[in-house]
Amino acid sequence: MTLTAREQRIQWFNHDRFGMFIHWGLYAIPARGEWVRSFERIPVEDYEKYFNSFNPVNYDPKAWAKAAKAAGMKYAVMTTKHHDGFCLFDSALTDYKATNTPAGRDLIREYADAFRAEGLKVGFYYSIIDWHHPDYPAYGDRQHPMRDNAEFKDRPQDFNRYLDYMHGQVKELLTNYGTIDVLWFDFSYEDMTGEKWKATELVKMIRELQPNVLIDNRLGGNIKAREPEIYAGDFASPEQLLPPHGIVNEDGKPLPWEACITLNHHWGYHAHDRDYKTPKQVVRGLVECVSKNGNMLLNVGPNAKGEIPQLSLDVLGEVGAWMRANGDSIYGCGAAALSKPEWGRYTQKGNKLYAHILDRGIGPIALQGLNGRVKEARLLADGAEVNIQTPWNAVDYPDYLFVNIPTAQLPDDFNTVIELTLEDAE
Repeated sequence: MTLTAREQRIQWFNHDRFGMFIHWGLYAIPARGEWVRSFERIPVEDYEKYFNSFNPVNYDPKAWAKAAKAAGMKYAVMTTKHHDGFCLFDSALTDYKATNTPAGRDLIREYADAFRAEGLKVGFYYSIIDWHHPDYPAYGDRQHPMRDNAEFKDRPQDFNRYLDYMHGQVKELLTNYGTIDVLWFDFSYEDMTGEKWKATELVKMIRELQPNVLIDNRLGGNIKAREPEIYAGDFASPEQLLPPHGIVNEDGKPLPWEACITLNHHWGYHAHDRDYKTPKQVVRGLVECVSKNGNMLLNVGPNAKGEIPQLSLDVLGEVGAWMRANGDSIYGCGAAALSKPEWGRYTQKGNKLYAHILDRGIGPIALQGLNGRVKEARLLADGAEVNIQTPWNAVDYPDYLFVNIPTAQLPDDFNTVIELTLEDAE
């Protein structure tokens, strides 16, 4: 079977399944989240103090990359410019960049080099929204910090000039930093979508510069269409939710997708948000994504000193321990041709079916539709054989395979994975 260009470039993405999202910028200093300028309607003059004092003295992207790798992540996506317009990279098109702050460094170049050195694929987040650029619509916009400020009502602006700037920065990112694996745009809304961004022209330029880079679906368009627009993206990007049934196009064919998820309630650093997801939640969420042919992009928000918060690192550490033992049930896996069982979920890779046991229940665990199809069953974590003998009193359930766990509790409370080697891979 001949693969399309998109199917070819998406192969690594569908294999790797787990990535790190990094939201970082000036907003780490006020430490009230990445939307602080919009929510608090902060004028650019008042926000300037953060530009003048931005100096992440402990920024060590090599440590970030090692933490991502140890967590079992295979790729990363980092903010090069968020909605506030501040650039972490050394753009020739603006003075509003990290090299002109006390940091005095191209922070994106260091990130790209460090993550590549750990064997991780490198992605760039780029906001197509810009609250700093004078030609981006302000008054009356849905979220611009000056949306209600009458002084901006009749301000002259040239949106085409902004588009030239935005396209020019994308060209810089794809020209000056080596091979980029993901270009993660954020985001379209209302009439600010599709060709408003000159999206066809933009994507044609991107494909000329780096034909294999993956693009998300936030430039606009309909990725679910039978014949999607050129700018509709390579993968869908649900945010803060896991789709109930995965994502398919209008013909019912599975589409690549990636759920972007925060560890607490904010993308950027928030000093008082300590309500973190547990490692168990993260593991089970990742498994749910893979069981529906999806990925998880899990976010960290470094602080003003350039440190990933310890609470985030603690969660990543425990997730990484589980992944080291059970990663085979994630990497290269996707949905199984079986309904979701009541005790957990399935993932599958060829003739390897992975039963993710989340609920111990009482007695043997019943796997419908698998009787006579399984050659071998082992705990994935340690390779120990799992007994799959049919109980004497289960004659009324001929379609079921029964897994006999000899303990009242599951071996792994996060997620006990049983690797089933199938006679076939239907």
